[in-house]
Amino acid sequence: MGLTKTEIFTEEQNRLAVMLKAMAHPARIAILQQIIKANACICGDLVEELGLAQATISQHLKELKTAGIIQGTIEGVSVCYCINPTVWNELQQQLSIFFSTYELKTDCC
Repeated sequence: MGLTKTEIFTEEQNRLAVMLKAMAHPARIAILQQIIKANACICGDLVEELGLAQATISQHLKELKTAGIIQGTIEGVSVCYCINPTVWNELQQQLSIFFSTYELKTDCC
């Protein structure tokens, strides 16, 4: 498989792809759901809630943080994570625009 030529796509297309790629794992969806459900920063509760190893959760958190979807702060010896509201709103707007461009046609395929 060849390399993706990201330079031929718009900045918005590339940014949306990065965010969706970061979310494209069931463990990451579960992590985001737990953070949203808590409606606060989560500090280490995810291992107990999800039943995954700490190293696995840490890797998934890293991917979400790298994409900017979550943000972390250090509190003592633990890192706490929460939704990055600016990026979350951007993602919500981009997906809304993306999905609204399609008009449902009942006579297609």
